[in-house]
Amino acid sequence: MKIYHNPRCSKSRQTLQLIRERGVEPEVVRYLDTPPTKEELRELLQKLGLKPEDIVRKKEALYRERYKGKTLGDEEWLEVLSQNPKLIERPIVVEGNKAVLGRPPERVLELF
Repeated sequence: MKIYHNPRCSKSRQTLQLIRERGVEPEVVRYLDTPPTKEELRELLQKLGLKPEDIVRKKEALYRERYKGKTLGDEEWLEVLSQNPKLIERPIVVEGNKAVLGRPPERVLELF
């Protein structure tokens, strides 16, 4: 199991705690320190069953300043997200070929 984690985010911390309470120590990826590549994002989105724009943090100041009201294609969003990882919604938890967005944190239980 792998979690794309931001330790400053309460939802991310709660999701990690739920995983650990089930006796699993996941691989923790601090995606702000090591941003996923466009290809990694493509794989994550396939497992999530979502499009790139679906995982954009639209309340983030950077989004409002640069991207709000703009129409970007999937490839453009992948580029934006790989260059600006703070725009990626968190946490994302992966188990095998499935992934969930931990919003709410209890969604991670779908992977057990």
